[in-house]
Amino acid sequence: MQINLGEGRMFTDYPKYDALGLAALVREKQVSATELLEAALARAEVVNPRLNAIITPMHEQARQRAQQPLEGPFAGVPFLVKDLFQEVAGVPTAYGCKALKAARYTPDFTAEITRRWLQAGTVIFGRTNTPEFGAKGITEPDAWGAARNPWNLAHTPGGSSGGSAAAVAAGIVPMAGGNDGGGSIRLPAGHCGLFGLKPGRGRTPWGPRHGELMHGAAMNHVISRSVRDSAAMLDATHGPETGSLFHIAPPERPYLEEVSRAPGRLRIGYTTKSPIGTFVHPEAVKAVEDAARLLESLGHQVEEAEPEIDGMRLAQDFILTWFANCAATVDEIKLQTGCGDSGFELDTLAMVAFGRAIRGNEYVAGYMRWSEYSLKLGEFHQRHDLFMTPTMALPPARVGEIVTPGWQQLAMRVLMALHLSRVVLKSGMIEQMVRENLKWVPFTQMGNLTGVPAMSVPLHWTAEGLPMGVHFVAPHSGEGLLFRLAGQLEQARPWFDKRPVI
Repeated sequence: MQINLGEGRMFTDYPKYDALGLAALVREKQVSATELLEAALARAEVVNPRLNAIITPMHEQARQRAQQPLEGPFAGVPFLVKDLFQEVAGVPTAYGCKALKAARYTPDFTAEITRRWLQAGTVIFGRTNTPEFGAKGITEPDAWGAARNPWNLAHTPGGSSGGSAAAVAAGIVPMAGGNDGGGSIRLPAGHCGLFGLKPGRGRTPWGPRHGELMHGAAMNHVISRSVRDSAAMLDATHGPETGSLFHIAPPERPYLEEVSRAPGRLRIGYTTKSPIGTFVHPEAVKAVEDAARLLESLGHQVEEAEPEIDGMRLAQDFILTWFANCAATVDEIKLQTGCGDSGFELDTLAMVAFGRAIRGNEYVAGYMRWSEYSLKLGEFHQRHDLFMTPTMALPPARVGEIVTPGWQQLAMRVLMALHLSRVVLKSGMIEQMVRENLKWVPFTQMGNLTGVPAMSVPLHWTAEGLPMGVHFVAPHSGEGLLFRLAGQLEQARPWFDKRPVI
């Protein structure tokens, strides 16, 4: 890729820099924000038709912004936001939903997290693909079609921030927006060979429309190629806003400083067993066991150990919370657009049916158990600094592989038509639903329900060349600890220059 910089100069090194590196070039006047934007747009033009990562372009808005004086740690850096919340005033937003796409829903406000990204100097030029309401670990919405993994286009980049991860892995941008309510930053990072950190409950904002989402289980942040970009962006975005329901202590020092600090000798417990008793692929096991050896070589104490948490019970509480929140979201969109059930995917409608079947006392009982999980994880962290697992139980699925079978679609239609969702919930079938829905991704939800920070680090690739992330869970306010370890791992086993050919 060559971008004309005037006077015969050509900028060919765009993919070789992380976001902070590009910002330094702009600051030193070696390249302009406009030139970086055109480099990003040129790269997108080449690869996005195959990836389907960017679904709503904002080229003219971005070109106008790139010509303005910009300030902040990422001044002039091209950036993408996820099409799930992260609104930009005046830009159509669909949340992966057919109804919102058809209605051309266009918010009149900019989300607080997006405002902070802009305040940090980024140049936003598009919105990225996501499953409907971020409700799946794959990115294959009916509204926009499937996003694809740059490492192998036949495979998924994961979800729900799959479009963002695909764009970063393919070199369109060095970093892009994501959010994580059950693993949706960490999972696509793991699928695409990238770094992905989910901040702890209350660390980043959700306003102005929401004080939090899913009782604080869902968080906004970024997916990046370098650890330092993630740290510097969290420095730029953390902290409460007007109406925040959570006000947590600020970090001891800037997160960017943590990346270069030695983590000390850490006590790390790990497991390769699925918390819901499902199959874990040998490549996922290999990723963790190899990481354990690497950590030991770096001086850390590593042993098999896990929190005393009922993984199936936690997964059921997660699923039921998700269903209930999905039902509320669909009700709101029906009121907003006047659409009927045809505006939503069948899987979404099934979630809605189950969400409506949950009684208030059952929902509250499930939510109250979150405190029990937090206590048990806290007890684990008194003995171990970090908890390590695979990021996902299986390698990235092929596009279309994780699809509801035809017989199950028919069964769902019958259940909904006969209003039998409550019967299903009481029959014990919810356990089978959990195993079927989370067998690919059983490890990440614990970090959401307990509200602790967690990260996926790109330390392993399968024999077929597909990434498999390694997952670390920290105690509350442990983002700095995660960045220290991630910085050490990045030095010990660099991944920045390991890029797919696309």
